[in-house]
Amino acid sequence: MTNASVLNWNTIELHYWFNDESHTMNAIVLNKCEYEFLGIAKEIAQTLKVDLEIETEPLGEGGLRSWFKFKAKNKDAIKVGVILYIITNLLGTPLTTAIDELTRMAIQSVFEREEIRQLKEQKKIAELKLDIAKIEAETERLSRNIDENKVKKKRSNYYEHISSYDKITKVSVSIIDSAKRCVYWKKEIMKSDFPNYIMTSDELEPENDENAVIEIISPVLKKGKYKWSGIYHDEVIQFTMKSNEFKTLVQTGQILFKNGSSINCHLEAVLNLSCDDLG
Repeated sequence: MTNASVLNWNTIELHYWFNDESHTMNAIVLNKCEYEFLGIAKEIAQTLKVDLEIETEPLGEGGLRSWFKFKAKNKDAIKVGVILYIITNLLGTPLTTAIDELTRMAIQSVFEREEIRQLKEQKKIAELKLDIAKIEAETERLSRNIDENKVKKKRSNYYEHISSYDKITKVSVSIIDSAKRCVYWKKEIMKSDFPNYIMTSDELEPENDENAVIEIISPVLKKGKYKWSGIYHDEVIQFTMKSNEFKTLVQTGQILFKNGSSINCHLEAVLNLSCDDLG
């Protein structure tokens, strides 16, 4: 593994290792995997505001290898390096590590590389120093907007697709040069570890708002398993009232609602990933 310039990072290799000497793979499985991989790349690049073009190259042997070349404007060279580093670490890191932590560590690793630090310290090139500092600050700020749920689900789908393919023994993801001679960074994942990357449910961690304000549209005025409706952050929601005491006060007419009435409450939202969420 070489420490070649991060400014030259432009290609990711996905290498599927088989339990036989073949160099072929089910096209549907491969296409599904590439769809999820490209979805992850698209989410990260768009969030970091990099106008990225991704090109594929002919498949290689040795199991089966596919290459993806990432092309962007020269001014975004460092960001492309960050994107490739995030993707390879993301595909090589199980569910137990939070995406925001992984992203923060990836950005830190790229900008702390000796070549980048030297560029920042070149006092004679004040403009370059300022640009790198701005790029680092912008990258850190924008990365907080990466849709963690979308990325986790696409990574889960990726491993779910290949785990069902019998002859795969492992997958490796690498950052390489365009000539495919130098490997800058590499992660290998054994098939026995694939379950550590797969979500067991589409249900996400609940979101809690301890001081939610909900404008009431329709209160529940009779007993039963009925849902209230209201406006929360400019969106119409339906919710279940958990406070029996409050429900009794409403049902007995001791609390009345009129147009514009609101409640202040603890709101717990149970979220699920749907196909529409994934883009």
